[in-house]
Amino acid sequence: MAPRTLLRTCPLCEAVCGLAITLDDDNRVLSVRGDRDDPFSKGFICPKGASFGKLDDDPDLVRTPLIRGGDGFREATWAEAFDLIATRFAEVTTAHGRGSTALYLGNPNAHTVAGALYLPALIRAMGTRHLYSASTADQMPKQVAAGLMFGDPLLVPVPDLDRTDFLLMLGANPLESNGSLCTAPDFPGRLKALKARGGRFVVVDPRATRTAALADEHLFIRPGTDALLLFAILRTLFEEDLVIPQIDADGLDELRTAASQFTIDEVAERTGIEADKIVELARSIAGSPTAAVYARIGTCTAEFGTLTQWLVDAINVVTGNIDSPGGAMFAEAAAGGIPRTKPFRVGRWRSRVRSLPEAMGELPVATLADEIETPGEGQIRALITVAGNPVLSAPSGDRLDPALAGLEFMVSVDRYVNETTRHANVILPPPRSVQSPHYDFALLQFAVRNYARYSPPLVPLDGRPSESAMIATLAAAVSGQPHDGVGAQSPIAVIDELIIAGTLHKAGMADRRDELDGNDTIEARIDLMLRLGPYGEWNGGTLRLKTLLDQPHGIDLGALRPRWPEALRTANRRVRLAPAELLADVARLRASLAKAAPDLVLIGRRQLRSNNSWMHNVASLVGGSNRCTLLVNPADATRLNLGEQAEIRSAAGKLTVAIEQSDTIMPGVVSLPHGWGHAESGTQSVALAHAGVNANVLTDHSVVDAISGTAVFNGVPVTVHPA
Repeated sequence: MAPRTLLRTCPLCEAVCGLAITLDDDNRVLSVRGDRDDPFSKGFICPKGASFGKLDDDPDLVRTPLIRGGDGFREATWAEAFDLIATRFAEVTTAHGRGSTALYLGNPNAHTVAGALYLPALIRAMGTRHLYSASTADQMPKQVAAGLMFGDPLLVPVPDLDRTDFLLMLGANPLESNGSLCTAPDFPGRLKALKARGGRFVVVDPRATRTAALADEHLFIRPGTDALLLFAILRTLFEEDLVIPQIDADGLDELRTAASQFTIDEVAERTGIEADKIVELARSIAGSPTAAVYARIGTCTAEFGTLTQWLVDAINVVTGNIDSPGGAMFAEAAAGGIPRTKPFRVGRWRSRVRSLPEAMGELPVATLADEIETPGEGQIRALITVAGNPVLSAPSGDRLDPALAGLEFMVSVDRYVNETTRHANVILPPPRSVQSPHYDFALLQFAVRNYARYSPPLVPLDGRPSESAMIATLAAAVSGQPHDGVGAQSPIAVIDELIIAGTLHKAGMADRRDELDGNDTIEARIDLMLRLGPYGEWNGGTLRLKTLLDQPHGIDLGALRPRWPEALRTANRRVRLAPAELLADVARLRASLAKAAPDLVLIGRRQLRSNNSWMHNVASLVGGSNRCTLLVNPADATRLNLGEQAEIRSAAGKLTVAIEQSDTIMPGVVSLPHGWGHAESGTQSVALAHAGVNANVLTDHSVVDAISGTAVFNGVPVTVHPA
């Protein structure tokens, strides 16, 4: 059989690019190129996507279940692994209750069908409030702010990149990240097109990133002061009568009062951005035909992350640039799920040890080690991790590492034995990516253009369970349900048929089950969601699963369209410009101005060929610019008498790290990339050869954004000395 080229969506970042993958007779990937006929990505591909085949067939991948025994792991059958999980979870929950179990979800789950459709079943099956994820080390402030302002944390505005005239970007580096909470394949090309049509974009960042180099203007800002800058912009808008007169929102006067507490001059002094430049930014946003303010991870993972995200969209609202072409708009995903019926709330419960707030059903990962180490009712005794490596991605990682070793039982669903999964009693490996279906349920809710694409599995499973079946069986095992059924009695089929029947009943279509397409119940669920979605065949449109199977390059569903007030989920279908939960934190921000600024602070940085910790085992993706170095401004290096190595200390820990001098980072700031620090007991040979250091030895689990509980990775006070 000759090599064949098949199509699928890239699952390696948020850009959802189409790939054309050539396979040989043994179903190994020979080559990968961008799908030029994908109407959204149009052939764009990044180094991660080009390395898809090497990641998919990494010789260090775990390929069969592993059970810990003696000093290491032994291979086991799937039945043996699930039987052990069922037995040990029953023992833990009998002795300590279901509240003694916990679940941690890594961000690759946002890129899988299994993560979207079957993790909710696992969460329900575990019956615990100990749910943690990478969200509270990443984007939770944005979702909390959106939930409080618009009533739904999934109603996140994205810049209408293809039509805006002015873009203000804070703490984002899409030329390295490919976009985040803003699904936009070929983000660089879209920014270049913005400039080519006469538009302008400005980057505010403590580092002159690749994105900043492309911008019309780059402004250095001291880390953690973005909320101050945005309040100063708001104050200017109010003082110069640049706020539009008619706003379909509540709380305008309260917002004006809050902004009046921050003078332009004091903000200029603290942020490092000149006062006249702050005024100019406000006038540019208000005076451009269309404009959008966009902020991402650099501003989310800071002490005032949620305030910053609130103020971003407050500015978009008061200047008339929300839910309007060319401004900040809302995608309408083809399979977006069921809209909320109740307005969003945060802090419905709190963590046991530190009383940190719940958000979107999760507790902050910054307190995971506390909950494992601290005795008492509700202490975590058993943990499941799914596609996550919190030892490298959570704050105070060197504390979490021994905490995991002290658990009574641990299960990891993961491709590798890594810094986290080495502590597991059982490791369940998912199949290769080419063996899995793909539909971007989560990411298409943040797309800059409405679009849909489904990729069926390209390669048979060869007897192993699908990732979806594995998660469904895990849910059955931990809840004491039968976990060894086959066919219609398998855990995944039972879950799917219950959900399909319930959804059809709710929609008043209980007799239409036989109309659903799909080779299995997974595809039947996707078909159901598409048919009931905003473009669906059962909702006045034409879309169904067969439509996407017949058009494997994907379907363009059009530019973003205004969606208000119908899409709002606040009680009165109006924007809440000044939620009480956010106003209450303004005093803390105001008080921060009275504190002396640290002499030196640490920030993270994105790398084009890296995605947290899980792509460091591909040789083509490490080395070159993708290295773990401490970026230091030459003036600071001279002042501190630094050589090739330095010792960096924070309140949480210390590291010795290689120095890289560059004037791309502002004085008073140093930067370490996230996700390095690979341990020798792992099995990732390439990653071990490029181990680097774990930046989260320096980040302090005790410091979080007060509203969302998100870990603070940017603006960490440090000292640096010659090694």
